Amino acid sequence: MSTLFYGPDGTLRDGWRALAFALGAWVFDGVSGAFRQALALPAALGPCLPAAWFPFLGCLFLTWAFLQLERRPLVSVGLRLGRRWGVEFVLGLLAGAGLMALMALMAYLGGGVQWARDPQAGLGRLTAGGWLYLAVAAREELLFRGYLFQRLERALGARSTLVLTAVLFAGVHWGNPGMAGATRIWASLNIGLAAVLLGLCYLRTRSLALPMGLHLGWNWVQGTLLGFGVSGYPAAGWWIPATDRQVAWLSGGTFGLEASLPCTLVAAAACLLLAWDMGGRKAQVDPLHAGGR
Repeated sequence: MSTLFYGPDGTLRDGWRALAFALGAWVFDGVSGAFRQALALPAALGPCLPAAWFPFLGCLFLTWAFLQLERRPLVSVGLRLGRRWGVEFVLGLLAGAGLMALMALMAYLGGGVQWARDPQAGLGRLTAGGWLYLAVAAREELLFRGYLFQRLERALGARSTLVLTAVLFAGVHWGNPGMAGATRIWASLNIGLAAVLLGLCYLRTRSLALPMGLHLGWNWVQGTLLGFGVSGYPAAGWWIPATDRQVAWLSGGTFGLEASLPCTLVAAAACLLLAWDMGGRKAQVDPLHAGGR
């Protein structure tokens, strides 16, 4: 018998599963932070296991636990590793890097930013930045485009899920440094657009490879290569940007390109292009009903 909480098959409705997962992730964030402090790993392990990897491991365990309750494998959430997964990850990496490079070029041509080479930067900085932002991308995509997104899609449909997760994704960044005044407006809009783009990447492939790669390329080029802040957090880059405060809307200022007009234009165009491409193709098979990829 169908009720508010249970569907016709007697199982908990997907919307409630998504809500339970979101609450669990919130609890796990606090637990992982406390565990990280209590563990006090040796400093030598810092480059190998940066703090950003602990939230990912917690999210991975939480995802596995929720899937176990449904008797589904972890790969069904979009983590079926293989050649195709690797190709999609690399394509996403190149796309994210290209989108961010285009934003930076627009800011430069508009007179909003200049760069100087940091003589202290070496290959180690590029590698460390890549490892750090891989952890960030893996965790945020598993959290926002994994179990949560996929159960919401079954409950609400793709369009409503894209909007809801975009609002949620922007909202969780409101506590980031520099989130005030006009920056908050620009950054919230652009982070929301980025969430829509990443959600479309998942819907296009039914895998987390493409969104994870795009997220990594976006952050790595923005922070580690170009030296901008990443969602408000300072980053030591290969280059040092000098921004013009009078046209901060061109560069995003200290917050990073995610608070700029170029980001709005590029992210919106990418969303429209991907949505148009998907509209011309047959719908992808949902791995929840086909055993995953």
